[in-house]
Amino acid sequence: MSTPSSTYRVQLRPEFGFADAAAIVEYLRELGVGALYGSPMLDATPGSTHGYDVTDPTRARGELGGEEARKALAARLKDAGLGFVVDIVPNHMSVEVAKANQWWWDVLRNGRESPYASFFDIDWSRGRLLLPVLGEDSAVAELTVEGSADNAELVYYDHRFPIAPGTGDGTPAEVHARQHYELVGWRRGNRELNYRRFFDITNLAAVAVERPEVFAETHGEVLRWVSGGDVTGLRVDHPDGLADPGGYFRRLREGAPGAWLVAEKILHPGEALPQSWPVDGTTGYDALREITGVFVDPAAASVFTRLAAEQGVRTDYHAVEENARRLVTDGILVAEVHRIAALLQGVDAGAARAAVAEVMIAFPVYRSYLPEGSGHWATAVVRARKRRPELAPALDALDSQVRGAPDGELATRIQQTSGMVVAKGTEDTTFYRFTRFAALNEVGGNPDRFGLSTGEFHTLAAGRAAAAPATMTTLTTHDTKRSEDTRARMAALSEVADEFAVAVRRWTAARGIDEPALNLLAWQTLVGAWPISPERLRDYLDKAAKEAKLRTSWTDHDEDFERAVAEWPSAVLDDAALAADVESFVKRVRGAGWTNSLGQKLLHLAGPGVPDVYQGTELWDYSLVDPDNRREVDYAARRSVLDRIQGGEQPEVDETGAAKLLVVHRALTLRRDRPELFTGYRPLQAEGVAAEHLLAFERGAGLTVAVTRLPLGLDRAGGWRDTVLPLRAGEWTDVLTGRGVGDAPQASALFEQYPVALLVREDS
Repeated sequence: MSTPSSTYRVQLRPEFGFADAAAIVEYLRELGVGALYGSPMLDATPGSTHGYDVTDPTRARGELGGEEARKALAARLKDAGLGFVVDIVPNHMSVEVAKANQWWWDVLRNGRESPYASFFDIDWSRGRLLLPVLGEDSAVAELTVEGSADNAELVYYDHRFPIAPGTGDGTPAEVHARQHYELVGWRRGNRELNYRRFFDITNLAAVAVERPEVFAETHGEVLRWVSGGDVTGLRVDHPDGLADPGGYFRRLREGAPGAWLVAEKILHPGEALPQSWPVDGTTGYDALREITGVFVDPAAASVFTRLAAEQGVRTDYHAVEENARRLVTDGILVAEVHRIAALLQGVDAGAARAAVAEVMIAFPVYRSYLPEGSGHWATAVVRARKRRPELAPALDALDSQVRGAPDGELATRIQQTSGMVVAKGTEDTTFYRFTRFAALNEVGGNPDRFGLSTGEFHTLAAGRAAAAPATMTTLTTHDTKRSEDTRARMAALSEVADEFAVAVRRWTAARGIDEPALNLLAWQTLVGAWPISPERLRDYLDKAAKEAKLRTSWTDHDEDFERAVAEWPSAVLDDAALAADVESFVKRVRGAGWTNSLGQKLLHLAGPGVPDVYQGTELWDYSLVDPDNRREVDYAARRSVLDRIQGGEQPEVDETGAAKLLVVHRALTLRRDRPELFTGYRPLQAEGVAAEHLLAFERGAGLTVAVTRLPLGLDRAGGWRDTVLPLRAGEWTDVLTGRGVGDAPQASALFEQYPVALLVREDS
């Protein structure tokens, strides 16, 4: 197996292609990285900044440099001894620019007779393929025809569509009426769409990858990279959208028997990865949740709950979540609900739609994989019956028919759609409405659970070491709601909850936002990401407001409210007194944020699993949700800091973030050079009055990790005082400082220079 010691995620885009990635390979090797992990590399929508909108899975993306540049990058990585992990997207393809996707273009031109008609999940029984590209249905009058004979195209502004052979005569409206597709307004399309899509994005059409011929065509090129030795690992995007995820992974494993495989599977607390999947683990959001949680003070829950309630923010998490998911089933994904309900036999349409929606709303996890996950399915049905007892007959029929044919179309579609309902309703809506304590509002998070005890952390980490030692772990990804360092500083707010509540009341009275959930989120974000430009904060709040769907949304705009939100960042930052007040509070928690950042990073890098470092986060990174987290990385600056550290510098913990790069470099290098130390997991217990502030564990036969937690509370209580960390007998060396440590070090000495320690026993 090609399990890397660690990975480093790089976001490829036209401005940073294969050659640019090759240029940082030597830096990554010196940093200690085990493998470069790149975003999707197959041909994508022209100008795409992320690559998840694949248009041609049979070739490397030209805008990144094409096949020759890809091979050059692979060769550079091999020469440096690094692995190469590629992100792949089996669930969907982009159809935004129809002509860029030749398979889709052929389907539009030839309809059901196209050899690619079965490649996409289209319901042809409902007539022509609906394409919701018009502003309104009446805009069909604005169509024009360009070209002639077999090359004629139907044109709507920048959109172009093929005209079927022999149908190009007459007015544009007459031509349109004779095509295999129908151009419609987006509102009608949302209600009646007859092809499966990625969430509510109609430009991303779902692919029927469960068909062997489709799998072969969509995966042949990437599997050629694997078999040729260029690629050593694969990260699989959104497997929950697939008809048969388990079958997909078994086929993928057959095609890549020696590759490291990780699945972007979001696990709810207590949920396990399906045991039948032949993968090495998840992409690490479960570890993120646990590591974040242990740096949050649970004692602050009541203070933040009171603050949110008095500000007008709803604090009944499960009710907020239920309402948000219902918004998705009743509006955003109503076409999907209707398609599933039509498969339920013996139930009238209205009851069938209600039953299907209710079960998906009630799912305790993203989805089940019947017969695996039958307990989750049963829980969803029971919850649905409790909420809507009048639907009992329809729910009984749904339960019976799904369980009776777990491989049937009804079971398949409701399971692959429930994950969409949960993701859109919870991650993309609830997390922007339930803003009591936003540090917990993270992908895979559990915002109603305030913090995690050290005992729970150890139990979960030990379980990971035993059951999934090769799973990926992470703290920041391209999908996280905020970066790890922003989150770490926000976690520190839990230690000054009363002070922060007073500050929020004062700031809101001066310049509040006229929507409580966004207002509370805005102040937390301003403190967490400070210093931040008005433009970055404006763009973030605009997205947050639209995702919350309380006063405005992506489709139904309140322009006055959006204008007020857009003006808020400059109004706050230009108010000298208010900005100074905020900055003063930031200084109160900044040091604690740094301590949390270093602590969570070392737990991540030295703990069980394969740690992934997101681009640029080896220094402090106070990014927010995408696209803010895809900004250009200054590798020259990072290279300079690394050179100084390799030259012997031991940087202070300060605003430069150099201390973080030291931790990353030393931990990753040790993982790569001494893999035998990073096995197993044994919790360690500190002794003394401040023992609860020291989290430690042992790995292998001679590695100890120790970090500081809840540092503000530690300072208030008088520091470490008599606290010690008993270790196995022997002489230990802190890899971060080079200092020798005895077998019962005082915490005050252990953390004299840095609030974390990475100890190796000399005889190991």
